[in-house]
Amino acid sequence: MKKIKEYQLRQKQSLSLDLKTKMSKNRIREFYNYTDGNIYVSFSGGKDSTVLLDIVRSIYPKTPAVFCDTGLEYPEIKDFVKTFDNVTIIRPKMNFRQVLKKHGYPIISKDIAHKLRKLQNPNTKNKKTRNLYATGEKNYGKDGKDSVFKLSDKYQKKFKIKFDEDIGWYSDFDKFKISEQCCDVMKKKPFHKYEEETGLKPIIGTMASDSRQRMYSYLNTGCNSLKGSEKSRPLSFWLEKDVWDYIHKNKLPYSCIYDKGIDRTGCIFCMFGVHMEKRGKNRFQCLKLSHPELWDYCINKLGLREVLDFLEIPYLPKTKNLLEIFEKYK
Repeated sequence: MKKIKEYQLRQKQSLSLDLKTKMSKNRIREFYNYTDGNIYVSFSGGKDSTVLLDIVRSIYPKTPAVFCDTGLEYPEIKDFVKTFDNVTIIRPKMNFRQVLKKHGYPIISKDIAHKLRKLQNPNTKNKKTRNLYATGEKNYGKDGKDSVFKLSDKYQKKFKIKFDEDIGWYSDFDKFKISEQCCDVMKKKPFHKYEEETGLKPIIGTMASDSRQRMYSYLNTGCNSLKGSEKSRPLSFWLEKDVWDYIHKNKLPYSCIYDKGIDRTGCIFCMFGVHMEKRGKNRFQCLKLSHPELWDYCINKLGLREVLDFLEIPYLPKTKNLLEIFEKYK
């Protein structure tokens, strides 16, 4: 398959909801035929996968849904998932506390956390990789100042990236361990195990607009990835507005968590991207008001207080507007 151009994605994103729905159904049919009907829907209980499940089951009503109970979901999400039929619940082997202790904290972004993990754990096998992340140079001695692989100077300073003649580039930061591996351990592995045991292939509700990583993935493979790890992402060219429009148009039920001023329903203790959220209304400030016991657990029991303090990210609500939002939905 030829790679999709970014302007082609923009064109698809500008289409009407009806056209997008028809196109998504076509991608689902293609994937269904390719896998001889051996499909399942990865169902998180969030609005995107709720729409996806409705579309898939409008064509293939007996399609199973699979929910991974990581222990990091809002209670409202778990309750909503239980209202659906034909949902298999899977679980990871490790809980979040164990993942943090063994691997480290998920901070900033998956890409940056991955680079910092490698730099925090120098060994002979990853010496060239660490050099690439610290300098942007694919090979020693070559200028790589503009390389996309290079960790920004801001983070190199903050996490004490240094050079040693024997071990090469490394991080001298030791306040806490950093890693992007939580998603692999808590979500990907349980789903892979399910797929190995059942032979079913996943249909996933991610969109290119979610992140640059997901956008590049779509540009490389399109909605249906049929080589290597087969999966379908038929909503890739949708926007968040399309999801809500579909819900309202079709009068779909959705989790009440969205009516409590919360628009992000992923892993509630995850710190990826929190530095980009509006101060005064970030996920942890909202969590303090909506689910104070969960807030206390992650901030004080899991050690996120130290991490967020270091990153200079507030976790206590300070704005009157935020308090008013939760008063409204009590």
